[in-house]
Amino acid sequence: MTRVQVKVCGTTSVHDAVLAAEAGADAIGLVFAPVSKRRVDAATARAASLAVGVGVARVGVFLDQGLDEVLRTAEAARLSAVQIHGPVSSLYVETLARYHPVLRAVRPQDLAEASPPPVGVTLLLDAPTPGGGVPLDWAALQSVFPAGAWLAGGLGPENVAEAIRVLRPAAVDAVSRLEVSAGVKDPERVRAFVRAARQAGLVDPQSYPQ
Repeated sequence: MTRVQVKVCGTTSVHDAVLAAEAGADAIGLVFAPVSKRRVDAATARAASLAVGVGVARVGVFLDQGLDEVLRTAEAARLSAVQIHGPVSSLYVETLARYHPVLRAVRPQDLAEASPPPVGVTLLLDAPTPGGGVPLDWAALQSVFPAGAWLAGGLGPENVAEAIRVLRPAAVDAVSRLEVSAGVKDPERVRAFVRAARQAGLVDPQSYPQ
């Protein structure tokens, strides 16, 4: 048995990266999607990556961006894994997985088509509008949620324990419910989120991108 992993996503500063690490998060998310209000540049992401060190996974979040751009950014920002959103091909994902562990974000309606993922790829179930703060219907997903998958979508300190109880994800991922404003973390909510996830119990061992 192992504990649920915790990712604090939408990290936009060194300060908030260190906050997440000191709170006990296993990973931070650094968003490079052009449309995101939480987007960071490679230099900021690199500084955050160096500040937390190798003990915390640094996950770059990308949306509809070319393979070369993702690989260049991953190197420049010292990422340890990449998270892919959008309608990219299976070949794109499999090629990327040769270089970095991949989190493939999927919506509930895409689960059947995406599972099981190829080697080097972990599924991350997210809401239709990532970062929107709206939880998924966990009970409705209980019979189809893949073993070893990550869970995002409207998670926060007040509901993460219930999400873990219902779906038993390998990891939980939160953004908007940990903020005082877009891209700015609330220290108390970050700490409370990590603490609630830690107290929610154990899951079967699963692979985790490092």
